[in-house]
Amino acid sequence: MLYFILGMGESLRINFTKMVASGNDFVVVEKSYELSAMSYRSLSKMICDRKYGIGADGLLILEKSKIADIKMRIFNPDGSEAQMCGNGARCVALFTSLKRKMQSAKPKIETKAGIIESRVNGDNTRIKLTEPKDLKLDIPIRLSNRTLHVNFINTGVPHTVIFVEGIDEIDVCGIGRSIRYHKKFSPSGTNVNFVEVSSRESVKIRTYERGVEDETLACGTGAVASVLVFALKNNTRDKINVYTKSKEILGVYFKKQDSKFSNVWLEGRVRLVFKGEFRFRKDTL
Repeated sequence: MLYFILGMGESLRINFTKMVASGNDFVVVEKSYELSAMSYRSLSKMICDRKYGIGADGLLILEKSKIADIKMRIFNPDGSEAQMCGNGARCVALFTSLKRKMQSAKPKIETKAGIIESRVNGDNTRIKLTEPKDLKLDIPIRLSNRTLHVNFINTGVPHTVIFVEGIDEIDVCGIGRSIRYHKKFSPSGTNVNFVEVSSRESVKIRTYERGVEDETLACGTGAVASVLVFALKNNTRDKINVYTKSKEILGVYFKKQDSKFSNVWLEGRVRLVFKGEFRFRKDTL
């Protein structure tokens, strides 16, 4: 058992599980009596801190659900709550199957974006996302002294997609932050995906994530957003491989009719890294 202790004096303690989905890492916590009155915003800031906390791209709070097998709430490192997280949902799917001691499972996950279906087969986990919405192509935005044409789609959370060349040289944080806070996407902002086309069957992406306020090694909903825009612009097939910053590959499956998408699935590897106990002072919340 690993112990993480923050501060001195009277403390609370929670059990957690650290999980990674294709480079996106999360702390998974099952809601308990101790958690009922605490501020998730403050807890997320403490837990996700990579210097003084456990370190993660997000905190996943699991609660009982009346309409699914489990309810997932997602809190970012800045304390904000997200409606959906693709790789986080894949972690929760594996977590649920492991808890039930099932090698293969199909748990349904309640999120603020809707019910997410999943399929777990060992460490290979796929989820069916809610149908994408708010698709807009070639939106002109003014950035510094130039105009960029970007694309927008909501795959559970808002994503901007930009096609580039030389993706390894892109200033993801600088440009991504400017677009994330651009007035065109206010007040909620947007995640920003930079996409380089490798072939008609594969793309490479880097993502600046809203709430993390940094580039992450992978983004599930961002991978889906990038693939769907790519598919629409290039009339591609119904399965695309996405090469992430982590070097792991995400598979995105979909059905397309005209400009409408359905049956959208995200697939990749998920790992349970370790379990532990996190202790903190009551007055830090």
